[in-house]
Amino acid sequence: MKAILLEKAGGPENLHLTEVDKPNIKNNEVLVAVKAISLNPADVKPKYVDKMLNMMYGEKRPVILGWDIAGTITEVGTDVTNLKVGDKVFGMVNFPGVGNAYAEFVAAPENHLAIMPETISFEEAAATTLAALTALQILSGRITKGDKVLIQAGSGGVGHFAIQIAKNMGAYVIATSSAKNRDFILSLGADEHIDYHAQKFEEVLTDIDFVLDTLGGKVLENSVKVLKEGGTLFTTLDKDLPEDANAIVADKNLSINNILVHSSAEDMNTLKGMLENGSLKPNIYKTFAFEDMADAHTEVEKGRTVGKVIVTL
Repeated sequence: MKAILLEKAGGPENLHLTEVDKPNIKNNEVLVAVKAISLNPADVKPKYVDKMLNMMYGEKRPVILGWDIAGTITEVGTDVTNLKVGDKVFGMVNFPGVGNAYAEFVAAPENHLAIMPETISFEEAAATTLAALTALQILSGRITKGDKVLIQAGSGGVGHFAIQIAKNMGAYVIATSSAKNRDFILSLGADEHIDYHAQKFEEVLTDIDFVLDTLGGKVLENSVKVLKEGGTLFTTLDKDLPEDANAIVADKNLSINNILVHSSAEDMNTLKGMLENGSLKPNIYKTFAFEDMADAHTEVEKGRTVGKVIVTL
């Protein structure tokens, strides 16, 4: 089968299309003929540094990157009970761990996948995986109706799903992005938009119940300032704060957390239901052919995607 290997740490030029053996499935796994793959910052950033690659994938080289797939099942393990050959499925495979997603065929545990809604494409299904799971797992059980929620980088992969999920939970949603993405942000259901070039969100917002941050750094630090007493912040990055920000956290009794998304068929089926009822819709920013994976990585690295970058087979 065709697969894209990363032989060593480095840029997109180190991604090589080659032929490898088709994977053998375990008893609890299915074999998926992949039709679409979704890319994330978690795909593109670690490849530059051996330490990060080792942390996420182990020391074995070459490695097949990626976790987000949509495709058709061609084989099922003996212990698989809920999926069958011919099912169209989508999911985030083996995260955290090695997903081996950049390939024509992927071995995936049954409990990492959901059956695709009939009304969506493979591209849309692949898009609704790691980023959507991250938003769902951060927000579920933590948002109540009427909460004021701030979504940082609302036009990004996680952000554009988080706006929709928070609105579905009854929140009042404020999202940041550049001015050119204002209409997109509002079309997702956001109640307010802040252009981070023209306004400092920490100067115009107060009494926020919940912040979802995917940017870190100064954005994370300033997000603490807008939370109300007892408010909550979740970040997908390092939650360490400077001393002055920690003083605010203590004074206002804030909860500061980070989260690592995990594979879950249960959560994938929640996303499936939202896709089916129309409360969640992925935005596909650009689509690339499998052999153009390096170009797809370069696009994600620009940090300007609106929604998701997809690779098709």
